[in-house]
Amino acid sequence: MRQKALLQIIGQEHVSSQEELQQKLAQMGIETTQATLSRDLKSLHVVKVPGEGYRIPQNTRPVLTTVPQGIISIEFSGQIAVIKTQTGFAPAVATYIDHHHSRPVMATLAGDDVVFLALRQGFSQEETLKALSKAFPHIAEYLLH
Repeated sequence: MRQKALLQIIGQEHVSSQEELQQKLAQMGIETTQATLSRDLKSLHVVKVPGEGYRIPQNTRPVLTTVPQGIISIEFSGQIAVIKTQTGFAPAVATYIDHHHSRPVMATLAGDDVVFLALRQGFSQEETLKALSKAFPHIAEYLLH
């Protein structure tokens, strides 16, 4: 959970010090030591770029191996699906979808508690739900009609 929060912070904000990262984690209710934070940054392959702050190189982005939770609902409109999540969970849900190559999903866009899915032409709502259920087994239960 701490590492997912770190990825979220670094992906969305300019952060240039470990102290700043600790403060942002604390704001999310996650307390950590500087030593633990250093180990997390190393294991996530985070680099500090002068003038840009912390970054995760594109070719070494870690793949999430555990299914993120927090989905509240999913709703379809044409070639768009909207997944609503608990606050702070949308980036992890979008990243999980991106890394697990759901064929009907062309792209994801995540806010704090909403994920927009751009769907490919020719895929039905049922086919999309079936593909997403491989990553999120109970997603059909959250379907809004």
